[in-house]
Amino acid sequence: MVIDTSALVAILQDEPERGAFNEAIEAADRRSMSVVSFVEASMILETRFGPDGVRALDLVIAKADIELVPVDAEQAHAARTAFRAYGKRRHPAGLNLGDSFAYALARTLGEPLLFKGSDFSLTDVDVS
Repeated sequence: MVIDTSALVAILQDEPERGAFNEAIEAADRRSMSVVSFVEASMILETRFGPDGVRALDLVIAKADIELVPVDAEQAHAARTAFRAYGKRRHPAGLNLGDSFAYALARTLGEPLLFKGSDFSLTDVDVS
């Protein structure tokens, strides 16, 4: 499973989906996150909660054994293709930069994507 920024932020903000997201992550055989999504989540949590937010993110990633996957050329091309097909101001999914890399990682690994919201449901990525 690939984990999008939105899922980890929802967990750390104790949003209603927290329990379902934790269960899905725990049940997954493989848990991956793009380094782009990791930086995006870090920026969001640092802004909202300061250094404690980033420490909480690091703890969740470590406890859940989420692999931070570096961007390679295949993912970069897939992210560009995702933006071309589903990007903001181009498609109702409105994928941003971080979304495009989460999409790309899920597609290149052939794994479902865990996320909050409906944006990815409007794409061809497998959803968790």
